[in-house]
Amino acid sequence: MLPVRNGVGPSRVVLPPGPWATLLDFLVQRFPQQSAAQWRACVDAGEVVDAGGRAISATQPYAPHGKLFYYRHVHGETVDGEPVPVLFQDEQLVVADKPHFMPVTPSGPYLQQTLLVRLRRQLDLPTLTPLHRIDRETAGLVLFATRHDLCGPYKALFAGRQVSKQYEAIAPAQPVGAPVQFPLTRHTHMADAEHFMQMREVPAGSAAAREAQTFIEQLQVQGRWARYRLHPLTGRRHQLRVHMAALGLPILGDRIYPVLQPVNTDEPHNPLRLLAQRIAFSDPVTGQRRDFVSGRTLAFPSDAETCR
Repeated sequence: MLPVRNGVGPSRVVLPPGPWATLLDFLVQRFPQQSAAQWRACVDAGEVVDAGGRAISATQPYAPHGKLFYYRHVHGETVDGEPVPVLFQDEQLVVADKPHFMPVTPSGPYLQQTLLVRLRRQLDLPTLTPLHRIDRETAGLVLFATRHDLCGPYKALFAGRQVSKQYEAIAPAQPVGAPVQFPLTRHTHMADAEHFMQMREVPAGSAAAREAQTFIEQLQVQGRWARYRLHPLTGRRHQLRVHMAALGLPILGDRIYPVLQPVNTDEPHNPLRLLAQRIAFSDPVTGQRRDFVSGRTLAFPSDAETCR
């Protein structure tokens, strides 16, 4: 295995049966976003190893059913050097206050510009491991374990619904049509939608349906917009965004619900107004009561702004 380098851990690929003469041929065809010359440079630098940790050579014959480990590169990625705010750090935990538009972990075109990689470099903690995730578009609190072997007890808290999470959102004060009375609990079931980017509410008992429950309070009304406090009682993907959109109150700046917008069309001036504001739990390692609050705030749109 390769060590973490510059905040990036190794990626793994399984070798399927195929016609490739060499391992290098396979890598070039399997990952065409990196040129043959770039792959050759990685191999020559010892940045591709087999399951035994041995560096492969550029002429090594292809053999199926094995595994390769390599460092992924995203060429042309713009990296912001501004430090990510860290609200808390001890021997077990790191709590970061994530900005909008930053993924928690590497995926697709995001590598160096992810919260995990940025923090590993910033804190010189190559073993840093996320304990949960929030959407790329959502700002606010994200918890990390300082070492992978500490993850189990903390992840068990999330799985057992023993972590209290509080979000804030800005959305329409009322839907078009019948008014909604607050506070309320949205208790439905959710499943994957036709497009892989979206989830949807479905009847209980539907295929792959999973329970989703959110307690929603309206805190403040300003014109046609309102500030909401959202308490997710379950942890489904996009749960808060789906529940608010289903009520006719899509969160301001949401480019996925109710209508999916084209990719690569972020609007920095109009982020998703959703903030992971507070998280509290009893620490399973130290026994201490933990209660963290984001330093970020969500602003109402000005009269001059044009927002969906």
